[in-house]
Amino acid sequence: MTAFEARASLILSGVVGLRMLGLFIILPVFALYAESLPGGSDRTLVGVALGAYGLTQAILQIPFGWMSDRWGRKPTIYLGLSILALGSLVAGLADSIWLVILGRVIQGAGAVSAAVVALTADFTRDSVRTKAMAIIGTTISLTFAASIVGGPILSRWIGVPGIFLLTGVLALTAIVVVRVALPDPPPATATRSAEAPRFVDVLLDPRLMQLNFGVFVLHAVLMVLWVVVPFELRASGLDAPAHWKMYLPVMIGSVLLMVPAIVLSERHGRQRATFIGSVALLAIAEAVFALAAPTLVTLFLALLFFFTAFNVLEASLPSLISRTAPPAVKGTAIGVYSSVQFLGTFAGAIIGGWLSQYHGPTAVFVFCLVLTGLWLIVAARSAPLEPRALASHAAR
Repeated sequence: MTAFEARASLILSGVVGLRMLGLFIILPVFALYAESLPGGSDRTLVGVALGAYGLTQAILQIPFGWMSDRWGRKPTIYLGLSILALGSLVAGLADSIWLVILGRVIQGAGAVSAAVVALTADFTRDSVRTKAMAIIGTTISLTFAASIVGGPILSRWIGVPGIFLLTGVLALTAIVVVRVALPDPPPATATRSAEAPRFVDVLLDPRLMQLNFGVFVLHAVLMVLWVVVPFELRASGLDAPAHWKMYLPVMIGSVLLMVPAIVLSERHGRQRATFIGSVALLAIAEAVFALAAPTLVTLFLALLFFFTAFNVLEASLPSLISRTAPPAVKGTAIGVYSSVQFLGTFAGAIIGGWLSQYHGPTAVFVFCLVLTGLWLIVAARSAPLEPRALASHAAR
């Protein structure tokens, strides 16, 4: 990578990390915080509050991807980050679960992930595109790890409302960074060419559908986890302010296991085996959650398995989607992918909250085990992904 490509990739990965920070950092603390809010004792509403962010993200990722193709990447990013800041303010000042839900809805309306990933593609050559997307994927994983450990610590210092307000300040800061540190990209390739794939081709291509299904499952089971696990840790004897003592070693261990897995898979051409193995490990984690007695030891093992698999998959999927999508509609294809990702966030939180409220934690984890098992079957039976699959198809 050139110095500019590396700098642009790092800056934009930071913006993506900020977007995910708005989702991740409240996960380990919100369910317990919600108990103090009017209406917060209903875990279905807790799930709605957690998932509302994902619903508007899912609805608006495709329009924001389309906007980035037509009107420019940077103006689209400015708009999305401004909306994120507004939603963070509303959630930070909320005094009921309903106002938190409103704030989360507004936060999610700033759906810039597709525009940021597409801008990264604009600034990098094909030969280093995978590295750039791997930087984004790894940043998301590290942001997640930092959020899960830092959320309980920040909650002790500034409270959950303070975390929301801090997210808004960081969003405004990111606008300045993108404006000052990055040049305007070249104009997006027009998508009206006769050879350019139609939207329906992007939506229904089997290779992209495989990736979209995978990211739906990955983020659905992630959100389900946070409706239940904080209560499981508290019931096992670990008070809420001390939850970071569980999350810190889990995150350190998962990152240490993730890095060699990705490096070895790239060097030895074992990407497919690593991908399928990670999905299998995710299913094993859900089986431990569902079948083992909830002690601190079993919760640690299940969380370690889960986040090792999550980190590998979260780092791999952005690279795969960017390599598979054709250049002319890259923003649109990434928008579809991001929409499905956040639809999984919304569905997982809602279903997890409902199952937890009416059927208990075992039903929640069995649901996750079924989902990850289906993904494992899809991944094992699918053909290896070929870069630019749609472009090749269109050329024929």
